[in-house]
Amino acid sequence: MAGTKVSSLRNSNASRRVALRNRRTSTCVAAGTGKFFVGGNWKCNGSHVAVEKLVKDLNAGSVTANVDIVCAPPFVYLPQVLGALEAPYQVGAQNCWVGKGGAFTGEVAAEMLVDLGINWVILGHSERRALCGEDNEFVAEKVAYALEQGLSVIVCIGETLEQRENGTMMTILNDQLKAIAAKVSDWDRVVIAYEPVWAIGTGVVATPEQAQEVHAEVRKWLADNVSSNVSSKTRILYGGSVNGKNCQELAGKDDIDGFLVGGASLKGEEFVTICNSASEKGSVGV
Repeated sequence: MAGTKVSSLRNSNASRRVALRNRRTSTCVAAGTGKFFVGGNWKCNGSHVAVEKLVKDLNAGSVTANVDIVCAPPFVYLPQVLGALEAPYQVGAQNCWVGKGGAFTGEVAAEMLVDLGINWVILGHSERRALCGEDNEFVAEKVAYALEQGLSVIVCIGETLEQRENGTMMTILNDQLKAIAAKVSDWDRVVIAYEPVWAIGTGVVATPEQAQEVHAEVRKWLADNVSSNVSSKTRILYGGSVNGKNCQELAGKDDIDGFLVGGASLKGEEFVTICNSASEKGSVGV
């Protein structure tokens, strides 16, 4: 299955690259200036014992790069991780409700996260969009509400393989961004994570060139539709089977400002390696 996807992507890559270039205008958009950022999305994984070991491994690792790091465990392990994970790691949540708490069984309000001492939340992940029916407008409302409550947000965007191959990729991404921009006026606490759905947990990774092209287009969209300042300052992460072997080459691209890591974030030593790939960016964001 993965081999079929790789072959399909290679066959259409050249024409897509031309299409992306043709969409560019003469406007010059600078690469990002924000501090490198790595998020670890632990998803629905772990146990008390497993989380204890992972935290121990992370604390034992040596993060030498200039990087912001946020680890997002499942809700039930947030207090455990908050009490044990050491700097430079920060702790985030994987989701929150669209408004104030109340009769919403199974949901967690942004206010609850703030009360617990959580500063970050991941919103709009493709798994929630697909499995929970969260559309662009709903995700945007969640982002706006979380920001209003004082949380910083990692908001995810991404396309399916079908959308990439039929030429609607940038339309899909632009629609996702447009919905967010309609609700958000202050982007200082927003980080964008570009996660091609076809690369999440599949072992298939966008090539550094593919990722850079999309990141550059996202940055240009921000410049054209929000402001050049927001375009420069907003960190755009890549997510999709990032690991210790491919992180350095990806990190070296101008518009890749970090990663949102899934499976590899559950392996302490490998996650530290990914965090240290920030050294590819030099002293940006000091």
